[in-house]
Amino acid sequence: ILKTLNSWFWWENIWMPVNVTWAHFVDRDGLVFPKPHQLYATIPYAFVLLIIRFFSERYVAIPLAKALGIKNVRRVKPQPNPVLESYFRECSKHPSQSEIQGLAKKCNCTVRLVEKWFRRRRNLEIPTVLRKFQEAFWRFSFYLTSSIAGFIFLYDKPWFYDIWQTWVGYPFQTLLPSQYWYYMAEIGFYWSLLFTLGIDNKRKASETLKGCTCLALPFFFSPSQDFMAHVVHHLAAIGLMSGSWCGNYVRLGTLVMFVHDTADFWLEAAKMFNYARWEKTCNMLFIIFSIAFFITRIILFPFWILRATLYQPTYYSTTPVIAYFLFNGQLLILQGLHLYWGYLIFKILRRFIFLK
Repeated sequence: ILKTLNSWFWWENIWMPVNVTWAHFVDRDGLVFPKPHQLYATIPYAFVLLIIRFFSERYVAIPLAKALGIKNVRRVKPQPNPVLESYFRECSKHPSQSEIQGLAKKCNCTVRLVEKWFRRRRNLEIPTVLRKFQEAFWRFSFYLTSSIAGFIFLYDKPWFYDIWQTWVGYPFQTLLPSQYWYYMAEIGFYWSLLFTLGIDNKRKASETLKGCTCLALPFFFSPSQDFMAHVVHHLAAIGLMSGSWCGNYVRLGTLVMFVHDTADFWLEAAKMFNYARWEKTCNMLFIIFSIAFFITRIILFPFWILRATLYQPTYYSTTPVIAYFLFNGQLLILQGLHLYWGYLIFKILRRFIFLK
């Protein structure tokens, strides 16, 4: 069964133009092609990024947070109680008054002590401002680094200025070392986010930018509000990038990654200064993020990237492969999300400008 599924998945008609097989993608005559098995390396790269994250959060983010005036608040832990802990984990974090009275009898203690225990236990679940600052700093650092690296990798490439060049010579386009490392870092980063979902902060709708005009920022722009949606988001990102790697859509893939990363680090910077209660700086960074978002996601992505993926391939092939519809379908869904998020950003900006 596995062999049959594997043969179906790697069927040339899914990935390659007519009369092209996987045998054509053997390195030769100075041409180097992306190979699916190279994606296995993204897993160890993800662990390397986790090590870098650990040291950057501890030895860079914490001193920076202290310099910005963010204090590490230590919360009081409740007394160990197996009965209450089991009820907290398996039944409810907010028991009713009758349930509290029953637990008090079961533990042979007062109702007030049980209420106090649950209050302290719930407080432990709430991430501290310092912890949220550390995570925002890590994402800011990666997106900023990837944006700078992406520009360095792309600025001297002809397809960075002439989108038609992404299809010249396709599918026999050689893989550049810069493209390899760009892909490995991006996919490894999303693997690392997937691995740390269980310990990262759970962002909720109540996590607003308090005291800031960017009121609904974390609710609107968090990838998701719950664990499973985060899993789907990260796996979808990994799948889209991995698919473009296997189909040798590397030139377009690097452009898509660059367009998205250039706006994200402004958002993370706004969150960092919000945690430090630098309201004016946070507002200014959000305005810059909004401008970058509209330029990259509402203008460049549909009129530059999607034009290249939907329209231009018809000039090079009269028989689109199945991957053409799969990738463009995902990119169109992504653009739909861009329009939705853009509408929400516009509402925030309108409230900021006209209602103050």
